[in-house]
Amino acid sequence: MTHPAFTETMHRVVTGEGGDGRSLVIVDGPPSAMIGDPDLGGLFEIWHEALGEPLDPKDARDRGEARPVLSPAVGHVKVRWFAIAPPPEGAPPELVKAVARQRFAEFEAEDHLRDQDRHPAMHQTDTLDIICLISGEASLILDDSETRLKPGQIVIQRGVSHAWTAHGGPALFLAVLIDRELAK
Repeated sequence: MTHPAFTETMHRVVTGEGGDGRSLVIVDGPPSAMIGDPDLGGLFEIWHEALGEPLDPKDARDRGEARPVLSPAVGHVKVRWFAIAPPPEGAPPELVKAVARQRFAEFEAEDHLRDQDRHPAMHQTDTLDIICLISGEASLILDDSETRLKPGQIVIQRGVSHAWTAHGGPALFLAVLIDRELAK
């Protein structure tokens, strides 16, 4: 069953401009695509747009992706929610690692996995990420440390190896991922 607060939180509203020059809503609804379930973890797409091109508010195309992919395309920024859940108690570590590999493969990122002995989902992307914990309790896992987060706190993740761990139940994050070419 989906966490009710996550269902209400994961609603996107995107604005644009009509032919008359007046502002309007072009998208009002759920994520454009998803892999997973908020209670078990997954990616929930909001928007994926090329930067460096002129902004055209009259362009009413929904740029929410039809299929989640971990990293933004070259020259793009991606906005998404992601959810994580605590690992199942008593699950064999090799099984948890295998499930993480399968999930990363689903969103074209199995090659991003790093030290699965440190954490089953330890990965590294070539992006600058701005990540805010929306609800739940979670920690950021790095190679040599772990930082506990509270809702409302923000992590600026600068292309380093990392993972996330939820404590006591699912955690929901909002992430803005900027392709590293744009961050130069």
